[in-house]
Amino acid sequence: MSLRIGVISDTHGLLRPEAEHCLAGVSHIIHAGDIGAPEVLERLRRIAPVTAIRGNVDVGDWAKHHPETETLRLGGRCFYLLHDLHALHIDPAAHDIDAVISGHSHRVQINTINGILFLNPGSAGPRRSKLPITLATLDLDEAGPLRPVIHNLDR
Repeated sequence: MSLRIGVISDTHGLLRPEAEHCLAGVSHIIHAGDIGAPEVLERLRRIAPVTAIRGNVDVGDWAKHHPETETLRLGGRCFYLLHDLHALHIDPAAHDIDAVISGHSHRVQINTINGILFLNPGSAGPRRSKLPITLATLDLDEAGPLRPVIHNLDR
């Protein structure tokens, strides 16, 4: 059985209708920080269960409930979530992590290093310079590598 998960980051308080449409039907949503407002998570939870971490703009009482990092198991895979990849202070391979999910840079990044997927879905929030508005989905099945799909919400 295959699970589709949504990966979103850097909403900065704005959850676009295009993002909600793109995430419709996913089994789980990962938010990699800079949520910006609790309403973003409330709306995402109407779509699917959400695991969210705190980013550097997430301040206030509502944000204290979200950790800075999280390890999550979905579909037989292990995900490590942190907002800024430069703050990665663990060896993912030593912890049997399949994918490291981050945000912060607002730039899509997909790398596989030593069999571990490093995914930054880009920013789905307010436009920042000329960077595209993006999020990712991942289809999880026990066999085969993780292959994220980047969705450009500008289209």
